[in-house]
Amino acid sequence: MSNATPKGYSVTQIALHWGVAALIAGQYIFKDSIAGAWSKVRQGVSYDFDPLILAHVVGGGLILALVVWRLALRLKRGAPPPPANEPGPLKTLSHVAHWAFYALIAAMSVTGLAAWFGDVVVAAQVHNVLKVALLALIVLHVLAVPFHRLVLKNNVMVRMIRPE
Repeated sequence: MSNATPKGYSVTQIALHWGVAALIAGQYIFKDSIAGAWSKVRQGVSYDFDPLILAHVVGGGLILALVVWRLALRLKRGAPPPPANEPGPLKTLSHVAHWAFYALIAAMSVTGLAAWFGDVVVAAQVHNVLKVALLALIVLHVLAVPFHRLVLKNNVMVRMIRPE
C-alpha cells in the first residue's frame, strides 16, 4: 500500500473508472438477451445464438478483470483525499460507498459467471438482487456530483476527468 496520498487519480485509474462505467451501462442496457436465454435454459428449452448473450458474458468477465486491476492500483497508489470542506459523515459515507462499489461489482461478475457457466440458480438470484443494489449505488454516486458542485461548492468531479 502506498504511504503517500496522491493529489488526484492517474490516467490509468481514470481510464479504468470510465471503462468499467461504460461496460456496466452496457450490461444494464443490453441485458434482455441473456435474461431471455437464462429463462429458456431454466425451462429446458434451447435458445438461438445472440451476440448480445456472448457480449454480456464476456463483458462480465472483463469487468471483473478491470475491477481487480483498479483495486490493485488503488491499494498500491492510493486515492486522493476527500475535499477539505466535505463533512465528516459524508467522508465516511463516500469511503464506504467506494469500497461497496468494488465489492458489488466483483460479486455481480462472480455470481453472473457462476450462474451462466455453473447453472447455479442461487447465484442468478443473488446476481439479480445485487443488480438493484448496484444500480442504487450508481444513482447515489451520480447524484453526489451536483451535490458537491452546488451545495459543497467544490469540483470533486474534475479528479475523474483530469489526471494528477
